[in-house]
Amino acid sequence: MSLGHAQVIPPSTRENVTIDTVVRDTVPTDTSKNNFRERTGRDTVHMKDEGGLETVVTITANDSSWNEVSKNVLHLFKGAKVKYQGFELAADYIRLDRNTNVLFASGVIDHNDKYVGRPVVIMPGESPIAVDSLLYNYKTQVPKTFGVMTEVDGGYIQAREVRKNIYDEMSLYQGLYSTCNLPYPHTHFGIQITKGVITQKQIIAGYSYLVVQNIPIKFLGLPFGFFPKQDKKSSGFLFPSFGEDATRGFAMRDLGWYLTFNDYWDSEIRGTLYSKGTWEANVRTQYLVNYKFNGNFTLQYGSYVQGVEGTDNYGRDKNFRVTWNHTQRQEANPGTSFSASVNFGSRNVYRNSATTGAFNPGQAVNNSMRSSVAYGKVFADGKVNLTTNMSHEQDLTTGKLSMTLPTISLNVATFNPFDSKDRIGEQKWYQRITVGYSMAAENRIVTTDSLLFRKESLQNFTNGMQHNIPIALSMNVMKYFQFNTAFNYTERWYLQSVRDRLQNEIYGFTNVRDTLQGFKRAYDYTVSSGLSTKIYGSYPKIGKINAMRHTITPSINVNYRPDFSTDRYGYYRDFTDATGRYKRYSIFENSLYGSPGEGKSFGIGFSIDNNLEAKIRDDKDTTGKGEKKIPIIQGLTFSGNYNVAADSLKLSPISFSGRTSLFDKKVNVNFNGAFDAYSYDRYTGNRIDRFAIKDGTLARLTNFGLSFDYSFNPKANQNRSDNIDSLRSQMPNLTPEQAQALARISTDPNAFVDFNIPWNLAGSFSMNYVNAWSSEKERMVSTITSTVNLHGDFNVTPKWKVQFNTGYDFVRNEASMTQISIYRDLHCWDMSVGWVPFGQFKSYNITIRAKASILQDLKLTKRQSHYSYY
Repeated sequence: MSLGHAQVIPPSTRENVTIDTVVRDTVPTDTSKNNFRERTGRDTVHMKDEGGLETVVTITANDSSWNEVSKNVLHLFKGAKVKYQGFELAADYIRLDRNTNVLFASGVIDHNDKYVGRPVVIMPGESPIAVDSLLYNYKTQVPKTFGVMTEVDGGYIQAREVRKNIYDEMSLYQGLYSTCNLPYPHTHFGIQITKGVITQKQIIAGYSYLVVQNIPIKFLGLPFGFFPKQDKKSSGFLFPSFGEDATRGFAMRDLGWYLTFNDYWDSEIRGTLYSKGTWEANVRTQYLVNYKFNGNFTLQYGSYVQGVEGTDNYGRDKNFRVTWNHTQRQEANPGTSFSASVNFGSRNVYRNSATTGAFNPGQAVNNSMRSSVAYGKVFADGKVNLTTNMSHEQDLTTGKLSMTLPTISLNVATFNPFDSKDRIGEQKWYQRITVGYSMAAENRIVTTDSLLFRKESLQNFTNGMQHNIPIALSMNVMKYFQFNTAFNYTERWYLQSVRDRLQNEIYGFTNVRDTLQGFKRAYDYTVSSGLSTKIYGSYPKIGKINAMRHTITPSINVNYRPDFSTDRYGYYRDFTDATGRYKRYSIFENSLYGSPGEGKSFGIGFSIDNNLEAKIRDDKDTTGKGEKKIPIIQGLTFSGNYNVAADSLKLSPISFSGRTSLFDKKVNVNFNGAFDAYSYDRYTGNRIDRFAIKDGTLARLTNFGLSFDYSFNPKANQNRSDNIDSLRSQMPNLTPEQAQALARISTDPNAFVDFNIPWNLAGSFSMNYVNAWSSEKERMVSTITSTVNLHGDFNVTPKWKVQFNTGYDFVRNEASMTQISIYRDLHCWDMSVGWVPFGQFKSYNITIRAKASILQDLKLTKRQSHYSYY
């Protein structure tokens, strides 16, 4: 064994090559099995290309290199790399034959008899490709690869042999296309291609056939294929999912076609068909302009069979639904905002389509639709803010429809009119006075969905405008108190007012209300002053409790409002109806911004807020000095008002609310309610001017609410938050579809499945008590609603997960909608089974589809099908 230095100059008849290197003379074998010391060898080869320019071939090896001087062949071992112009190659073994200008690269067999260190090659202008072995002529730049795997638009192409010619065309032999990134497809599902040619713009394939579970389905093969190869989205077939509904029969859901028009917008056309005649069609369009705005528009129409054929209730119910969502990037137009969230449709659209399309039975419990289109503009360096909004709200139970077209709001930030910009020192008391301004205008119609587009309904719009000017002063007094005083002026402008009158009919008089057109204004004002402070208390050490801190925040305020129902203002009128009953009414009744208040008010408001926290000894701290803070009572507040100017019932009901956390903040408890200090009329249920304490009761509990929730595995929520943070870190590189998926996972924890969490179980409970007068029973009736909800998931095996969501109504003594979902992780694919075991929407659904790459990396599986409504 010897170590030498040599300078080798190949014959000039082959090419002009100069090699200056230090190498070791060894035998060509894997040096992980010999006794040589690891060292780095490096060759720099200077060559002249066809244009006469000198180029450099850089050769390195992490382990060792061996130069066969007699054969003019160089061997490189372990971590070897070769760079030549745009060509790069890395492998655990590389052989360079200078006589033929050919590189050979392969992996090696390690001590575990595993093939490791496969070559990774980067051709000029292409992405890295992993191969089993490679032959490359660096003079003609023609490669021949064996055992190739490369990614193309989310799919993977493997081939036994690939050759590339000088025209940048590749010849493929015995290839396999699948969505799996493993050397051998995990699910044995793919398309086998016997021979093919791949160019920059197209793929020409010979005989091709499908392989499922390693079984070739050759009788369904194609004799040849011609496919355009493009680096942009293309139109294509959308595969459906299959299932069964208890009332509609077997289903083929979401069969459709995907259409792409350009880089800015595309569409999906979907259809769902049931064996008993129900069908549904929908079109969804998405658009995106980078760094400016994005959105989607959906139109849905369906015909749904109702009842049993041959019975009286048999028929069809036709429904439609329109949705539009638009989001504008803030940086696209600073100071201006525009957004839209439109959801409008027929009354029964949720109930009928609950088990079609997205297969989301939870939609069936929705009883309302809402829409909003908003525009905003900021002026004067952010001091003036203008917003406009068009909205609609639809009650699907009653058909009542409310639309505002539009609402306008203008707000001016509060400012100090008596303060000076050149002021030195602290503000004087008058310099603390603040003034603001706000304006609101609205045009509204209230009707039913069946009458919306009729001419007479469009004449029923009501409108108005309200101006508000608040003037306030806040300061500290006597060191420990916060003093606040305010004067609030409000003026309303209307184009309609009402008048009540008696109309003489054949059988007597009837009450008639007329709506008069014309401008009317109404104003009012209030004056208020308040005082508040904080009181801190502490309690001595008790057992493990080292200290307790009690914070009390009492406040009291005095407010005054004149009586604007007097004749001097002209806002109220007297009227005696047909039965002889006298009443005083406002000419602005049922207007958008109400009417100035009737009767003088001189009230004293009061509230008291309590927070109680404790520091307890932490048994997990080995030093014995560790403490942890736990909340005992948070936000326990009592509030009310006493009207000195009222002739009776001066004290308002006393409301209370609070919250706390139990078991190391694992259980959150919330409660609220109200007490009434007055008794009630046993014949009408109205409050009477008699304190309940005179009847032996301190106060009547009129309503009370209690709710709490608990998670038996808090790490599940933490793990989900970590996944969301990891996804958000990739936001600049996300596609619009991935960004939309991130938005869904942030708002809907049940929309994605995390196989890294072995189990999760969470529950919630809510109870409401109301004591109110019943006109039917003519007495006070106590009503209690009580429900419990349970949801969770668990891994049967590392690849099987079961999710469930159920609940129970203790008042109705029946279970709420129950859903069970089963998921199977198929590596590059996933399978889901959704099951509603009982109830009106009894059904099941089976879906098998490829995963989205951004979610696959984080082991998050999408629950719903490819297409869903928003």
